[in-house]
Amino acid sequence: MEKEVIMTVNMALSLRIKELLKLKNMSQYRLEQNSGVSHSQLGFILKNRNNSVNFKTVIMIAKGFDMTILEFLDSPYFDCEKLEIE
Repeated sequence: MEKEVIMTVNMALSLRIKELLKLKNMSQYRLEQNSGVSHSQLGFILKNRNNSVNFKTVIMIAKGFDMTILEFLDSPYFDCEKLEIE
C-alpha cells in the first residue's frame, strides 16, 4: 500500500513555480521582472523558507507567468485532500 504524500501549501507553491519555470523555459530573474515580486521574496518561496505567502503575491506570480490565478492553481500540487494547512 502506498503512503499518501502530504505537503504544505508553501511546498506546493514552490513546486508549482519550479514546474512552470521549467515548462515555460523562464528564469527566476524573468519571473521577478514580470511579476514584480522581489528577488529575496521569490528566493524564500522557492527554497521553501517562507512561513506564509499572501494571496496578492500568488496573484502577482501567476501574472508573471501570464496566467490567470485559476490556471496557476490548476495543478495536482494544490489538491486540498493532500495539503497540510499550516
